[in-house]
Amino acid sequence: MNFFFEVLIGGLLSGVMYALVALGFVLIYKASGVFNFAQGAMVYLAALSVVGVMEWGAPLWLAVILAFTIMTLFGIATEKFVLRKLVNQPPIALFMATIGLAFFIEGLAPMVFGSEPRALELGIVDEPIPWILDNWNMVISKFDLVAAGVASLLVATLALFFQYTRIGRALRAVADDHQAALSIGIPLQNIWAIVWGVAGFVALVAGMMWGARNGVQFALTFTALKALPVLILGGFTSVPGAIVGGLIIGASEKLAEIYIPPVMQDLFGGNFGGIEGWFPYVLALLFLLVRPEGLFGEKHIDRPCHRSFLKWLVPRAGVVAIEW
Repeated sequence: MNFFFEVLIGGLLSGVMYALVALGFVLIYKASGVFNFAQGAMVYLAALSVVGVMEWGAPLWLAVILAFTIMTLFGIATEKFVLRKLVNQPPIALFMATIGLAFFIEGLAPMVFGSEPRALELGIVDEPIPWILDNWNMVISKFDLVAAGVASLLVATLALFFQYTRIGRALRAVADDHQAALSIGIPLQNIWAIVWGVAGFVALVAGMMWGARNGVQFALTFTALKALPVLILGGFTSVPGAIVGGLIIGASEKLAEIYIPPVMQDLFGGNFGGIEGWFPYVLALLFLLVRPEGLFGEKHIDRPCHRSFLKWLVPRAGVVAIEW
């Protein structure tokens, strides 16, 4: 039983890290209604900025501050020079813009800071916590616990900020309808700039955590793929959904890796290892069949209005003319 809880806790701690990556997607989607394909590249740029500045001779704290400045300015510049030109455009135009942005970052970051893989030392030792090991006989990493604590604090802070502040209410209005938000005086460009700046900060924290765990390398751009099942389960527009979805994905992939292969080998023979890499996507696919909007997502309802219905309605409603 101790081993089960060890695997479960390890999965939950990893899930908080997944939720941190998914949070960047949620913020952008709530503000612009588009999936930010460049979020993984932003995580890579943030981690590479910290390592690159440290290689130039700066201490860790100064490197983090400079990287935060870089990511914030990058987010604001993205809004000013890319998204501002695409207001009221179809979502596919915004999505294609984020694809181009991802390739731009993936080319620019290595050109400035170098492309070779490097380690990122944050001063957090990745070793078991002695008290838990001695008393409960479970291996829980110090790094996992600290990283999960930092991610939880950031997620909780942002959730409260966007739920109970004027900026948060403006963000929800912008997410519902850009044109309506503009008509009541909400500065769309300012909201987008703030959200992209915050998304840059989230990418910085995620990049530091994942970079310290796996090394700063181009593979960090693929961390965005880990966030997809989290978003599908939790919902693309919900900050609490990102948290819950991350916990479910983290726990399920670790438990599946341990307990499913022996059962499958007994039934069918062969090798069923490596389930951890693809099990979250299968779970997300099954979840789409049951609840496509996610656990906390908003259900999309289409209300088609046909021309024949309008011809019936107009004379009865006393409408003089209608332009179709």
